[in-house]
Amino acid sequence: MSAVTSRLSKQQEMKLCSMLSCSRLSLLFKASVHGYTGAAFHQKCDNQGPTVTVAHNISGYIFGAYTSKNYAQTGQNIADANAFLFSFNEREMKKDPLRVVCGDAQCSIHDGATGPHFHSLVFLHNDTATVESDPGTYNFDPLEMHGNDLQLIECEVYRVEGTGLLMEKPWRSVPWNFERKKTLMDMITGWKHGVSSLKQARVLLVGPVGVGKSSFFNSINSVFKGYVSSQANTGCAGTSLTTQVAGASAGLDIDDFTSILRGHIQDKYQFNPSMPLQTESPSFCKEPGLKDKVHTVVYVLDSSKVKLLSDKMIEKLAAFRRKANQMGVPQLVLLTKVDEACPSVAADLKTVYQSHSIYKTMQKVSTNLGVTLSAVVPVKNYSQDLELDIQTDILLLNVLIQMLRATEGFFDDLYHEQE
Repeated sequence: MSAVTSRLSKQQEMKLCSMLSCSRLSLLFKASVHGYTGAAFHQKCDNQGPTVTVAHNISGYIFGAYTSKNYAQTGQNIADANAFLFSFNEREMKKDPLRVVCGDAQCSIHDGATGPHFHSLVFLHNDTATVESDPGTYNFDPLEMHGNDLQLIECEVYRVEGTGLLMEKPWRSVPWNFERKKTLMDMITGWKHGVSSLKQARVLLVGPVGVGKSSFFNSINSVFKGYVSSQANTGCAGTSLTTQVAGASAGLDIDDFTSILRGHIQDKYQFNPSMPLQTESPSFCKEPGLKDKVHTVVYVLDSSKVKLLSDKMIEKLAAFRRKANQMGVPQLVLLTKVDEACPSVAADLKTVYQSHSIYKTMQKVSTNLGVTLSAVVPVKNYSQDLELDIQTDILLLNVLIQMLRATEGFFDDLYHEQE
């Protein structure tokens, strides 16, 4: 007998997981296989803990209901403060889903012998492939909820597992709108470092191979171009910022790192893993000026692989941090690939500052490298996308703003030293 499979696409499942703050959904019941009856539903779904009912109609609506309580056929109304109805249209996946909570928390669901019964929506009504819809206990617009299409082409029930991925409120506040994007872009394009003799600020990106240094470069470039670009090693935000890229895992040692910070190593120099750059080399700048020095260091790490970093790599980055700190160079940590590290964030980037796993990763990096939590910033690069996304843009621009502010700190300290 072939396995019973979910009707949900991966994207639809991720959207549901984001709404439910869970890590996975386990299919318990599929009406087209087990039968459009209350008895078949209860045989598969009783005493399974938190569940979500997902209905599909021919109009393209995916709608349903969540309860954190067990089904046990008690015949009673059950209070569930966590219960809610939801809906989204499979043809408009980028829109935020509809979410409706119960107006009477004391009778959120009815635990009878019927199909899933949420008072305002009763699934498998009269043991048929239909839904009874009666807004009231849950107040919704039927057209918005299910398009007034009550005939089902599928009804599935999933056990909700790995709950608690999201905090109740974001721990960093970020406006996710076009006005905020425009404000950030204006701030960046109008940024001035205050040193008249200097044309550009210099930021050094350091991190293992494959963490997304070049992708970050390209992503920032894409935001300002207005389309996804793959032009690596080009300037960001006009002429205000240049970036050197170095791979710590490729053999960059503390001596080369120090030379970079002091401005001794020219752009495009290919590092030798077996030997640091010698002072007599033609690539060694013996009298670097302010324009040659690094003004901010950004350590780049893959947030989905922080736990896999070797002790040797952590110590190397910590040694780099100590050296940069001694030299008064501001530092940030950039955590890439947050969408790969948390399924809720993959489904909705706006939840990045609500994700428990992302927060714990940021805390771990803060502790291991000895930087403050405020200096750790998450980001999603454009790596597979063909079109720009407002949420990705804002997260990228927020990171760039933090880099510029850190650089301002370098020049402020330099100014005070000269007073």
